[in-house]
Amino acid sequence: MADPSSYRPQPGQVPDSPGVYRFRDEHRRVIYVGKAKSLRQRLANYFQDIAGLHPRTATMVTTAASVEWTVVSTEVEALQLEYSWIKEYDPRFNVKYRDDKSYPSLAVTMNEEYPRVQVMRGPKKKGVRYFGPYAHAWAIRETVDLMLRAFPVRTCSAGVFKRSAQIGRPCLLGYIGKCSAPCVGRVTPEEHRELAEEFCDFMAGRTGTYLSRLEAQMHEAAEEMEYEKAARLRDDIGALRRAMEKNAVVLADATDADLVAVAEDELEAAVQIFHVRGGRVRGQRGWVTDKVEAVDTAGLVEHALQQLYGEEAGEAVPKEVLVPALPEDAPALGQWLAGRRGSQVSLRIPQRGDKKALMETVHRNAQQALALHKTRRAADLTTRSRALEEIAEALGLDSAPLRIECFDISHLQGDDVVASMVVFEDGLARKGEYRRFQIKTFAGQDDVRSMHEVVSRRFRRYLQEKLKTGEWSPGDGAADGADAADAADAAGGAGQAQDDGRPRRFAYPPQLVVVDGGRPQVAAAQRALDELGIDDVAVCGLAKRLEEVWLPGEDDPVVLPRTSEGLYLLQRVRDEAHRFAIQYQRSKRGRRLKAGPLDEVPGLGETRKQALVKHFGSVKKLRQATIDQICEVPGIGRKTAETVAAALARAVPAAPAVNTATGEIMEEETPAPAGTSSERGTDR
Repeated sequence: MADPSSYRPQPGQVPDSPGVYRFRDEHRRVIYVGKAKSLRQRLANYFQDIAGLHPRTATMVTTAASVEWTVVSTEVEALQLEYSWIKEYDPRFNVKYRDDKSYPSLAVTMNEEYPRVQVMRGPKKKGVRYFGPYAHAWAIRETVDLMLRAFPVRTCSAGVFKRSAQIGRPCLLGYIGKCSAPCVGRVTPEEHRELAEEFCDFMAGRTGTYLSRLEAQMHEAAEEMEYEKAARLRDDIGALRRAMEKNAVVLADATDADLVAVAEDELEAAVQIFHVRGGRVRGQRGWVTDKVEAVDTAGLVEHALQQLYGEEAGEAVPKEVLVPALPEDAPALGQWLAGRRGSQVSLRIPQRGDKKALMETVHRNAQQALALHKTRRAADLTTRSRALEEIAEALGLDSAPLRIECFDISHLQGDDVVASMVVFEDGLARKGEYRRFQIKTFAGQDDVRSMHEVVSRRFRRYLQEKLKTGEWSPGDGAADGADAADAADAAGGAGQAQDDGRPRRFAYPPQLVVVDGGRPQVAAAQRALDELGIDDVAVCGLAKRLEEVWLPGEDDPVVLPRTSEGLYLLQRVRDEAHRFAIQYQRSKRGRRLKAGPLDEVPGLGETRKQALVKHFGSVKKLRQATIDQICEVPGIGRKTAETVAAALARAVPAAPAVNTATGEIMEEETPAPAGTSSERGTDR
């Protein structure tokens, strides 16, 4: 590991001008390529105190052994040179998008004497017109099959074409009218090329003019009583309309735009692109990448645009490129795109209307792509095994942690403090084992104290289950406060199971406890285990900001490699615990906000609460009613009526609403919602 100060350029040596820089390792391999408006300012950021750098940036500068730079005249030139060097050197610390699949495109080989329509994958070839890419090859074939009726362009391979020419007989498509049969001379090369150009124009979105011309020809044929020709043209128009319907209209006619959306987490990002031509979605593609460098959404967008248009030219670059965030040097990027297209390109964020709505759809696709990628990665048995082995090695465990439990605390400014426990076995979530807790021993915001309480309660229940089976007794080394009475009290009713052969909820201990947090939360969890005398369960914490793994009693965290499957699994466990805790906290807060004074009446269920509110019209009128009037409600006896009246008398009515425009006090006449009973001290 190199010291960045050993290769830091001398003051004044780096020019204050646009350029591109390269970091090389000790073997002279390029490990990072970047560009800057000012090389001096940008490189100075890399040679500050390592503790102040992002962990990924710190890893890069300590891996590097030298830095060099190239001065250019404009930011656009820097952008182009950066893209070229990233392709040439493939640096390990640069974000590089990889296709989650090889997307097929509809291609028309205009570079041949008789252009051919076909499905193509891989790099684009000179002289070939491309449309798409499409999600599936069958979608291309269905579209082509519909369009061949109106545009009978050649679709056969070179071998079939040559064979038909030799025997003087066309293939089946030539006989059924879906090929103009240039192989046997039914049309000249010029006529066939004109057909191919009309096919390309139609696919490019210029559909209105062609359909209008066909409709005019159909009406003209009908007027001249050429009914067979008119019927054929009618069928051609119908086939073309069906082909157009396969691409839904999403934007105004003649709109050519690409929409780019990004979904990301701490380690990976997914990019989705919708290609809109002529107001219709003509293609879709996406990439997934590891976030190797410290990069935000705007940086991910810039890298995506470089990869998307780096080798494109002309109409392949649309008039509009819509993105979720503008890169830092958006004007230079716009000039670069305009240079690729040969005319002005608008690079912007959609703010309203159909384009913003479509961008939200693209973003949902990006989120689904990232989730699918993670699911596929998590479902791989080999990958999961490697992740568990890496965790065991990094934490110094004797064996792989086959059962991992993760705890997280959630609250809203100290209110409705709850906790979650999620369980992963063999690297997969066991949702039936998830548990949630309400913090009982204190009120307010204290994540460390909350973590201590939750871990203590969970493992007291574990000891209680062992006590029932005779595997543990209060004198087996448990510290003060972990006796059978405490365990039985903490277990409550929810944690106990009948002796029906089914496993009890807290009967199985984990090999590893993960807490969402850093050193304080880890210390609290370890203290809880020590107080209970449990010494065979490992504890660690995962701090979200820097993805550091903290161990009890250690001054420095364990930093797992960014590509580590173990880190990926720990992150997934932590994120799942966070999601489950937030879900519970929101539902608990929602119930509290909906609660009314009737919720304080013991024994009053939902049906009778709704009957009371429905009978009187509002809680205010119910509060003004006498006991005899309350008894008139079906199902309400005198004792219940007295209890309701007493509860409403104790409850302090809410402050009246005030019209801020007039100062008028507004009467409470709207029916109060029937609140649900608040949850009372139960955790599962």
